[in-house]
Amino acid sequence: MARGGISVFRLLCVFLAFVAGFIAVLVRLANLQLVDRGELAEESERIRTKFEVIEAKRGNIYDQRHNLLAGTNMVWQVGVDPESLDPEDKPNWPKLAQLLGIPYQEMHPRMEPGVRVVDGVETQIRWRTLADDITEAGYEEISALQIDGVYGNLHYKRVYPGLTNAAHVLGFVNKELKPVTGVELAMDFYLSGQKGWLETEYDGKRQEMVQFRKRQVDPVDGFHVFLTLDLMVQHVIDMELRKIADMRPDGATIIVSDPSNGFILGLGNWPNYDPNEFYDTKKYPLSYRRNLAITDIYEPGSTFKIVPISAALSEEIVNPDRQLDCSLDRVRYQNRIISLPGDYKDFGLLTVRNVVAYSSNRGSAYIGMMLGDQRLYRYARAFGFGEKTGLSLGGEVAGILHKPSQWDGLTISRMPMGHAIACTPLQTHMAMTVMANDGVLMEPRIISRVEDTEGNTIVEFQPKAKRRVISSRAALDMSEFLVKAVGPEGTAQNANIPGIEVAGKTGTTQKIMKNGQYSHNEHVASFAGFFPARNPLLAITVVIDNPKTRFTAYGGQVAAPVFKRVAEQLIHIRGISPNSPLRSIALDEN
Repeated sequence: MARGGISVFRLLCVFLAFVAGFIAVLVRLANLQLVDRGELAEESERIRTKFEVIEAKRGNIYDQRHNLLAGTNMVWQVGVDPESLDPEDKPNWPKLAQLLGIPYQEMHPRMEPGVRVVDGVETQIRWRTLADDITEAGYEEISALQIDGVYGNLHYKRVYPGLTNAAHVLGFVNKELKPVTGVELAMDFYLSGQKGWLETEYDGKRQEMVQFRKRQVDPVDGFHVFLTLDLMVQHVIDMELRKIADMRPDGATIIVSDPSNGFILGLGNWPNYDPNEFYDTKKYPLSYRRNLAITDIYEPGSTFKIVPISAALSEEIVNPDRQLDCSLDRVRYQNRIISLPGDYKDFGLLTVRNVVAYSSNRGSAYIGMMLGDQRLYRYARAFGFGEKTGLSLGGEVAGILHKPSQWDGLTISRMPMGHAIACTPLQTHMAMTVMANDGVLMEPRIISRVEDTEGNTIVEFQPKAKRRVISSRAALDMSEFLVKAVGPEGTAQNANIPGIEVAGKTGTTQKIMKNGQYSHNEHVASFAGFFPARNPLLAITVVIDNPKTRFTAYGGQVAAPVFKRVAEQLIHIRGISPNSPLRSIALDEN
């Protein structure tokens, strides 16, 4: 009886346990279906349904010869859903790590399940990134491993095949494909295209169930932008900047353009950076991103002398053979005695043409005072000083050109020699092109046109003349003077090229220190010129900020040789002939 009682008791216990378990299941089901139904349904919908933005492919940037300067590659971001991993696939994990290019010991922890806490709520981790920027071929090999839970997301990566070439012109986009500087930012409206989007459903293995795709809007790829740059010209510039780097300057700029239309054929700065590695601030500090050609200012020095002298010629205040006494150190101006700047030698009497050729400070000051405060200021402004050039790149500054009401007693004698004014290298460059373009100032152009993906031109940017600055006769006379400046008796002999008539002007200025005084040890050396002088095809400007040399860094010794090396290479690249016809004088003198 006892044995029977024990058996009945055991059966009763089993029955009660079964009933309790059944009740627990019912309670759980009731809880899921009634109490948590809304929340669970929402979570299920969130996991199953996906609204996906489809990125548009960013347009390319080309030079004028259709060389690719900036392009976009399709790459994969590979990651893992730890909850979907199959233990049977684990033998393939080492091969996966090898294809991803990461150590297995580093990858393995990312494959482990885990939770993250968001607003106090624990949720399972369903995605960990394993590697970025996997190529199409690489992703095919990864997919061939057939590891459940490992998959990739296709996205785009901006690439700059020229590395540092034209970096300050191109700018860059960040990892989110947002433009930051340069052409990338200026032309983003055309380059970015229009994103698409997709609303669809995925199964538990994160594979799309195409039959449940609800809506899809295809992206529109960006347009292609063509620049006025010539990659071959740009390469010459970049190679010369690397040589200049041996002088350990604070900065350097080289600009090459076609003076007849303002098209920039090449523009480079040192220090430089690689936009593919913009994020590496140890290798490329943020200061390296500055486009020194338009962001940094300096006193132009003697290159500015073209302004007062050509203005006086245009106003017919002087003629090329007018003689000036450059031996005097003081003169009377507007009922007061003005001290004149010194020259590197006592010139005595100089004709106006020789004031340019020998770069006389006193001769330039004389001519500036003949113009007077208002006209000197007005012509400086007309040449583009004190205003932005209009180059379609961000960060440009206007420089410094004070109004006559703000001048001190020495400004009228110091500005004509390039002091008491500050400008960017591009402003100096464009001012020199006025001499090469019959007295007309052009707006610099870096963008040529925009094409759609079919090759149709959407926008074309035509040359733009800003204004006539001086008469054609004055420009022609100044060209003659500038040729003599490069000749055997001039200050720019190191820019002379046998067989090609070069016109140009050197500049050397002492840098201003923090206390407002001029430094005796730090200089800015520059040279701006064009050739062939009788029919100008190229203009080149070289500005070197504080080069470390064993001698005083005069523009004629430091910048002029750089001009010559660049010019000699471009003569062959651009097919320039020494037998250029004499430039004709334009009839329009307005």
